[in-house]
Amino acid sequence: QVVLVESGGGLVQPGGSLRLSCAASGFSFRLHTMGWYRQVPGKQRELVASITSGGLSTFYADSVKGRFTISRDNANNTAYLQMNTLKPEDTAVYYCNSYTSGSYLQWGQGTQVTVSS
Repeated sequence: QVVLVESGGGLVQPGGSLRLSCAASGFSFRLHTMGWYRQVPGKQRELVASITSGGLSTFYADSVKGRFTISRDNANNTAYLQMNTLKPEDTAVYYCNSYTSGSYLQWGQGTQVTVSS
């Protein structure tokens, strides 16, 4: 049973920071590339960052490059997303997941990030 639990979201002012956590269980976390995704109501979910299984390679969407940092702790089956210099357009529900064998794992509930004055 795949379980992904996101946490760490909240309300922050523009320019602020948040650190999101993704606690994973039910699959071989250390063998999976993990990604952080975000979704705004009425819009398609988008990939914002990903990290390979060993943590050696990362990807960032242009919109977050230089501001967000993805990391992982394979010993604790946890992925992180450090978000700095947050902007209102970063407001979304953030999810973690892995695309494997043609599909995503079971989605968690996500964590709400709201950037507003």
